[in-house]
Amino acid sequence: MTAYAIAHLRSVTPNAEIVEYLQRIDATLAPYGGTFVVHGDLPEVLEGEFPGHLVVIGFPGPEEARAWYRSPEYQAILPLRTRNSDGAAIIVQGVGPEHLATDVIAGLPIEEPAR
Repeated sequence: MTAYAIAHLRSVTPNAEIVEYLQRIDATLAPYGGTFVVHGDLPEVLEGEFPGHLVVIGFPGPEEARAWYRSPEYQAILPLRTRNSDGAAIIVQGVGPEHLATDVIAGLPIEEPAR
């Protein structure tokens, strides 16, 4: 099942280190089947606040996403980004085309509404 490495970058200081990071990241993705799904566009905020940018990289599965993030090649360039940005990074597993919103109900602790 497809997995995604997602970064919410609330602020980025554009400088030579960020340029180097961008120049080197593509080569770190290729061995793990990673491809950019979302990168560089400012989001259209429909509700609430969402400062910054969103980056989404798709991988064949969560194992490949974790292996990419932990790889010596990516770890070598990661400080170029973390020294020059504020944000969070996560890995999530995608769902298939047959997924329904109600599929998550089984895993929810359902509480009775307050009366």
